[in-house]
Amino acid sequence: MAKVKPSPLPPDTLIGGYRVIRRVAAGGFGVVYQAIGPDGLQVAIKEYLPASLATRAPGALLPQVAPEKLSLYRLGLKSFFEEGRSLAQISHPSVVSVMNFFRENETVYMVMNYLEGASLQDYILIARDLKQEKVFRESTIRSLFDEILRGLRIVHQHKMLHLDIKPANIFITDDNKSVLIDFGAAREVLSKEGNFIRPMYTPGFAAPEMYRRDSAMGPWTDIYAIGACMYACMQGYPPNEAPQRMSNDRMTLALKRLKGVYSDNLIDVVLWCMSMDPLARPQSVFALQKELNRSGELRYTKLSVGEKVRLQFETMVSDTKNPAIKATNLGQKAK
Repeated sequence: MAKVKPSPLPPDTLIGGYRVIRRVAAGGFGVVYQAIGPDGLQVAIKEYLPASLATRAPGALLPQVAPEKLSLYRLGLKSFFEEGRSLAQISHPSVVSVMNFFRENETVYMVMNYLEGASLQDYILIARDLKQEKVFRESTIRSLFDEILRGLRIVHQHKMLHLDIKPANIFITDDNKSVLIDFGAAREVLSKEGNFIRPMYTPGFAAPEMYRRDSAMGPWTDIYAIGACMYACMQGYPPNEAPQRMSNDRMTLALKRLKGVYSDNLIDVVLWCMSMDPLARPQSVFALQKELNRSGELRYTKLSVGEKVRLQFETMVSDTKNPAIKATNLGQKAK
């Protein structure tokens, strides 16, 4: 029998002087609400509420946590609070802005600026349905990730990692700003410390080291996810997940199909970012930015008709074995 998810706070609930309007989203580790602040401005409020540790009855305010899960719940709570404090120190247009964070109802709330627009995932799904040769233009991909990398570089300078970069967590605002949202400090702590909690990662976008508890994570872990997001913008689908790539890596073959559609440089950048060996990837955002912004004429390798036919056959065989091709959601969590 499936576990019942904790109920969100009902509309018109007051927390920290903010009035909840509606639930916007819910994930494994929290709930996001649209709310109105004391000054009348709209905000987004993220509530720490891990579904694997806590329950909450409809209409209730306090989460209920079993005694044997209380220490882990508090550990994640502390990490979530520290995440809010760290993000509040970052002021960059490409990083979600944390305006306030506070404890109430035996949990923590993070108040952020309310963004209007749509996620990169939404745009990819729309674009791929048009069935054009290019899902996104190369210039669009380069300018989009130039913005995101500027923000991610600041995050890394503050000794933070995102750990869940994917198209669903890149938000494109109505005034055409690209913003990184939904950071994962609490998720990472709970994944490492809770033996009975399955690690949370997004297949296709999670680096191979995220599947192993003994592996070091660093900027290179987020950079893998950036490469996977660029891949999704080029293909319209997420790449194969890391464990599948370990046994049968078709990444080079999949990207070779795009020769002549995208520049050799962009294809090489994606392959570099998505190397299975963390040490073979760019070790810093700066190194990736330098390559992505490299000036000069971009080279496009045109494939012959014979090469296209062979590639089409090989990739058709590969695609039938790839569950990601059948997915409609580029940000689905592992189960």
